[in-house]
Amino acid sequence: MGRLRSMRDFISPMEVNPLLSEFKALETIAPDILNAVKRRYRVLQNIFWMQPIGRRNLAESLGLTERVLRSETDFLREQRLIETTKSGMSLTKKGEVLLQDLDLLMDQLTGMDQLEKRLATKFNIERCLIVSGNSDEQPKVVGDFGELVNDALHRRLQEGTNIIAVMGGTTMAEIAKHVTPMETPKRHNLFVPARGGIGESVSIQANSVSALMAANAKGDHRVLYVPEQLSQEAYHTLLKEPSIKNVLATIKEANCVIHSIGRALHMAVRRKMTEDEIVTLRQDRAVAESFGYFFDASGKIVYKAPPIGLSFEDVEKIPTVIAVAGGKSKAKAILAYMKHAPEQTWLITDEAAANEILKGATL
Repeated sequence: MGRLRSMRDFISPMEVNPLLSEFKALETIAPDILNAVKRRYRVLQNIFWMQPIGRRNLAESLGLTERVLRSETDFLREQRLIETTKSGMSLTKKGEVLLQDLDLLMDQLTGMDQLEKRLATKFNIERCLIVSGNSDEQPKVVGDFGELVNDALHRRLQEGTNIIAVMGGTTMAEIAKHVTPMETPKRHNLFVPARGGIGESVSIQANSVSALMAANAKGDHRVLYVPEQLSQEAYHTLLKEPSIKNVLATIKEANCVIHSIGRALHMAVRRKMTEDEIVTLRQDRAVAESFGYFFDASGKIVYKAPPIGLSFEDVEKIPTVIAVAGGKSKAKAILAYMKHAPEQTWLITDEAAANEILKGATL
C-alpha cells in the first residue's frame, strides 16, 4: 500500500499514465513482473519512510527474510536508487523521483485513481484514498487503511513539533498497529486523545489508541482522564483540575487529527446514551456520528455530546485532517458527515463504501 504522492504530482481526471496499458498487457502474460514491481516499490517506500535504516530492521518491517531483502536491495543499489552508509540505507535523488512516479502508476494499476478523484470532487476535499475490498467482510482492509494513514503521516507531518489528536474505536485501534517510527532529528511528534472516553473497552479508548500510536512512532503521548458521560456540573468541576486543563489546551493546539466516522445508533450504544436519547436519535433519523456530533442523512446536526476535547470549530483550523471509514454499511454515515468535512480533509475508505456512495452519480 501507500499510494500517496505529493500534490504537484496530480494528473487531470482524463489523463492516463502511458505505461498503464502496456503494464496490464505484461501482467496478463507474465504476472511475476507486476509482483516484482510491487515488492521493490514497497522496499523503496519503506526505506523512504525510515531512512537511514539497516537491513535487519527493514526486513522485519516488510515481513521478508534477510536473504530475499538482500537480493532486492542489491538490485536497487546497482540501479543507483538507494545508497548505503554506516547509518543504514537511504534513497538517492534518483530513487525519490522513481518512487513518486511509481506512486502514480500504482494508483492506476489498482484501478482506484478515477474513483478517488470522483469522491474527492463530490466532497470538495483535498484527497481521497481508496483501498480494494469491503471492510465489513474483509478485516485485512482495515490493515490497509493503517498503511495509508501511516504513509500520510510520514509525508504530511512537518519539521518541528507536531501534535497529533487521535480518536478511539476499533478501526483506529487497528490502524495504530501499522504506525512506524516517525521521529527524526528535525521532527518530534506528540500524540493526544482527540476526545474524552466513551465507556467502551480500554483497548479502543482514544487514550489507549494514541498511546499505541506514540509507542510505534517512537514519539510521546498525553492522556485525558475525562469520560464523556458526565453531567455539565461534573464536567465544569473537572475542567478546573490543572492536569486536565493542560491536556485539553494541548489537544486544542493539534496540527493533525485522525478520526473515524461511525453509524449513529451503533455509536449511541457505545456511548451508553440513555434510552430516551436513543429514541430521539431514531426519531431524528440520525445516521452518522463523529467528534460527538450526530447527523441525519442530509448532514443536519441532530445531537451534540458535551464538548470534551476537539470540536468541529477546532477541526476546521487543523491543517491535516485524516478521516477513516469504510464498508458498504457505513456509506450513509460517510456521506452525511462529509457534508461538514473541512476542505483539507483526506478521506481514507474502501471500494465498497465508495461505490455505494457514488451509486447513480454521473461523471
